[in-house]
Amino acid sequence: MKNYVVFLFQLIVWSGYTVVEWLSVDDKLLFKILMFLIFSYLAIYVGNSILKSNKKTILITGISLFFYGAVQILLKIVIPYS
Repeated sequence: MKNYVVFLFQLIVWSGYTVVEWLSVDDKLLFKILMFLIFSYLAIYVGNSILKSNKKTILITGISLFFYGAVQILLKIVIPYS
């Protein structure tokens, strides 16, 4: 159950990243990369504080980031046609 809770919290973190990225459209690429690294650290910190296991945290973070990326790609494909 803890894995699922961490997954949901990390999706909330990635959703926050999406909002911040949307608000910073005119920023340079370097700042966007730094922002992604900060949100990645936040996602890992949240996961590690709940799971207390580095291996599980990295695995769940990778899975949540994969699902976040898949949803973002699907939205870019679907939204231009609506």
